[in-house]
Amino acid sequence: MLKTRRICLWSGPRNISTALMYAFAQRDDTTVVDEPLYGHYLSKTDAKEYHPSADEVMESQETDGQKVIDEVILGDYETPIAFFKNMSHHLVDLNWSFLEETTNVILTRPPRDMLPSYIKHIENPTMEDLGYAKHLEIVEYLKTVGKKPKIVDAKNILQYPQSRLRELCGSLGIPFDEAMLKWPAGPRKEDGVWAKHWYHNVHRSTGFRKYQANKDPFPEELEDLLEECQEAYEKLLEHAGD
Repeated sequence: MLKTRRICLWSGPRNISTALMYAFAQRDDTTVVDEPLYGHYLSKTDAKEYHPSADEVMESQETDGQKVIDEVILGDYETPIAFFKNMSHHLVDLNWSFLEETTNVILTRPPRDMLPSYIKHIENPTMEDLGYAKHLEIVEYLKTVGKKPKIVDAKNILQYPQSRLRELCGSLGIPFDEAMLKWPAGPRKEDGVWAKHWYHNVHRSTGFRKYQANKDPFPEELEDLLEECQEAYEKLLEHAGD
């Protein structure tokens, strides 16, 4: 049986995670899987009440998270690399021991850039929706089992895509592939059914777009949430230097 390197990306929403999945999909040695634990997350939380097309998402994939872990994340693949794009907040009511069998990457983003984008899709978000606190929990869990995740800031990838992707691949123990920098516009067959709500920008792209800080006035009603997210974001970046 082919030994597959399993790369789990743990992202928050609106963090270029789909673009990164598309980048890995350009590799001939890689299979990509889009948010396999989304249905499980919806089935276990009240997020099903406000996420677009929640019923369709749950109908489209396995909602038993342990089965997803056993049959998808730890399943058999015909490629030497399997890349799983995950949202960190999908890790609810699960045994995290499978993280010891995967190579883990945490993808974060400055919350001042992320929050205005997120509220275009989900009104009145909470800390639990955004992944920042869960990222820290993942780091602490992995520390207890002697593993260290690679922590990546989406801002840095957008600023320096080639050098940052080369660095990421090196840290994952895989060769960098120039093909990761470009992809055809439009959807991919691996996209989840939720793509029609969330993937408009990446479907118009053919590569990583140049970073642009959000310069619009920040929504006053999100200031407290921004402060909470910023604190967690800065703590996470501190772990990146450990």
